[in-house]
Amino acid sequence: MANGTGANPQPRWRTPCQQCPLRSLKTFRDFSAKELDFISQFKSGELSSERGATILVEGMHSAHLFTVLSGWAFRYKLLPDGRRQIMNYVLPGDLIGLQGSLMGEMDHSVEALTPVTLCVFERSKLERLFERHASLAYDLTWIAAHEERILDEHLLSVGRRTALERTAYLLSFIHQRAHSAGVNGGRRVIPITQQHVADTLGLSLVHTNKTLRKLADRKLMRWQDKGCEILDGDGLQAVAGWEGLKEGARPFI
Repeated sequence: MANGTGANPQPRWRTPCQQCPLRSLKTFRDFSAKELDFISQFKSGELSSERGATILVEGMHSAHLFTVLSGWAFRYKLLPDGRRQIMNYVLPGDLIGLQGSLMGEMDHSVEALTPVTLCVFERSKLERLFERHASLAYDLTWIAAHEERILDEHLLSVGRRTALERTAYLLSFIHQRAHSAGVNGGRRVIPITQQHVADTLGLSLVHTNKTLRKLADRKLMRWQDKGCEILDGDGLQAVAGWEGLKEGARPFI
């Protein structure tokens, strides 16, 4: 299988860890001086990927881990006949490639939804992190558990919510995550297409279009050329019957 990424193959160092823009966000916990020093050594550079580029490929073996510094991406799997299931959306602060590092190969692919910048970390130094920095090792465990929790909620939504409820949940979930990650500069536009929504929720494109029109008729969202504009996040959350994200300061690497 593939053993590379769709990103720029030459890592370049642009953002010192001490000046990482994510550190200023209340969403993320800050590092101690020792942790920050190790992370600075752990990081080997940055990669840029254009919209639509494949960052990681299912079945690939990668020597790196990545943290999203800016931009959007999504995780997905393909059936043999080409049908796609989007598993989750990836935003700044999210870690990708951990599965491939620990399990030997990636079990899903990752595609850039917008231009993306990634911090690159050497997989060979992962063991040193676990040996010398228990707090960072806990952070990696928390990140993996948090991803599992998100997938649990997604599975509940796809399995038990109506088409209207699950669509409202998805838009509300992405909107709240984008807000906490500080993306879009306060704008309420989610850069996804109706096909992305359909592939996430397991609906046909026709059914997805009809469902989105119902939410638009309630003035909860509005579809634009560049994505979905959220007009009433609380209203979407109410339609979904979802309690919303309840998180304190979360870790990132």
